[in-house]
Amino acid sequence: MLKQKLQTHQIILLVISGIVFIMGIMLIIAPAAIYPDPSKGFQVMRSMELGSAFNVMVKPDQNDISKNTSEFLAWWSPGQYLVPYFFKLIFGVNTGRASSIVTLLFSLSGIFGFYYFFKKAGFTPMISALSVLFIVIQLSFFTPYVFYNGGEVLLFGYTGWFLYGCIAIEKITWKLAVFLFIGGILGFICKSSFLWMYAATCCFLWLRFSMGTKDIIRWIKNGIWIGVPAVLSLFMVYHFYLSKGANPSSITGSMKLVWETFGFPLASPILTAFSVDDLTNGLLFHDDPPMFTYFWGVIIVLICAVLSILLIWFIVEKAPHKNYALLLVVFYVVSVLFFGQSFLRQANISYEARHLRLIGLIAAPGIIYLVSRLQTGYKYLFYFICFVIAYSSYKYFVPSYFQNKNIGAKGYSGIAQLFIDQPSLNYIRNLDKQNNNAIFVFNSPDLSLEIERNRTITVETIGAEVAIDYDDYVYNGHAGPLYIVLPADYIGPKSTIMRKCFPGYTGFKMTMLSNDYILWEAK
Repeated sequence: MLKQKLQTHQIILLVISGIVFIMGIMLIIAPAAIYPDPSKGFQVMRSMELGSAFNVMVKPDQNDISKNTSEFLAWWSPGQYLVPYFFKLIFGVNTGRASSIVTLLFSLSGIFGFYYFFKKAGFTPMISALSVLFIVIQLSFFTPYVFYNGGEVLLFGYTGWFLYGCIAIEKITWKLAVFLFIGGILGFICKSSFLWMYAATCCFLWLRFSMGTKDIIRWIKNGIWIGVPAVLSLFMVYHFYLSKGANPSSITGSMKLVWETFGFPLASPILTAFSVDDLTNGLLFHDDPPMFTYFWGVIIVLICAVLSILLIWFIVEKAPHKNYALLLVVFYVVSVLFFGQSFLRQANISYEARHLRLIGLIAAPGIIYLVSRLQTGYKYLFYFICFVIAYSSYKYFVPSYFQNKNIGAKGYSGIAQLFIDQPSLNYIRNLDKQNNNAIFVFNSPDLSLEIERNRTITVETIGAEVAIDYDDYVYNGHAGPLYIVLPADYIGPKSTIMRKCFPGYTGFKMTMLSNDYILWEAK
């Protein structure tokens, strides 16, 4: 029986790895599109390739575009472009293929990292393998194969092994101190949101090694062993990175306490483990048209919060290993406190379940373990839910991949460009080759990655209300030729606004690049 289980779990892992490897090869052949966040990182990479300092973006000065200004980009962690940059240097591939290699390797790393973490946490190989399968069918796993999401896929590939280390270390020694110091820095390089996970890790380790004793001195000593390397790691991160620029948590508004402030992080186990937020196009934050109104989105979040609390309670009650239960509870509580206070202060963090994905990942083996103890009818209900999730992920990935492959415009970066068509991109690329002192203006940051010889400016999209804050849009002065690339629906007031944002230029000429895109140029 045991032999059969071992064979079965090995087959499951082999099939998962094989499918992911095939998807990765497909991705290398036809790279994905890109989210705005990593595209900003790749702009920094481009500046570094042209000679700027580490993590410094060089761009036209808003007060005088004939000059450049430099900005240390502390808003996002550097791993999203540094890791692809490594593969660019090693293999000589373009940015699109380098990011595809990253997606493949870190997906496989995450699969095996979480598998070994689940085993170390006390679950059988079969439960661990099924838990990984449950993770892989989620929509969030397929996302980087459609849109390179930078830190998200890096964090997935890293955290499983990091959590494995948290469970594997048996006692407090210098090895734990080194693990915490290096682990904190590496995790931050993957994604800045790792910091809340790092805080949860320190709390878990302190409680794990201190619970069971009433010796206060022992608690203090354990706290020092854990706290000192953690503080040193955070000091390195803050001093050499975060202190040099603004970051999402530093930009806040007035206090705002609403039902979802703490309800959303409380709901994270259900929202993430079952792809609820992804399958509904975002209950509270959405780029695509929402499936529910704000009112019903909040109601669903609150229902998921109640179900999540019950789910965590049942897992803790039934989990076969106390360290796993403790880790799950600590990470859940810390996530609720961190994101709750962030939403309360209106920090620049969106109501997206992807920020809390780790809670669903940690809960996965607990969910599978609970299901394994259910009666047959309830198991079939769970299987049906998994089928719906897997089918939705398939329906998301397949057409999106072929759209990137066959429809998305391709240029210098190799990334599938969704906000320009191929004829328009070809025209822009020719202009780039013909000039060496021009400025190109785009309303999507990924398009700047297609310019090799000239400088670029990225402006925010003008909304339907056609109202902007000119202080954010106006670029004074005059340099070389100016090329403003816009969607065709900007013809009219929006185009007028865009031209006024460059008062140093007159005599604009419009060219229809295609049915969907226009070019305003002034020399």
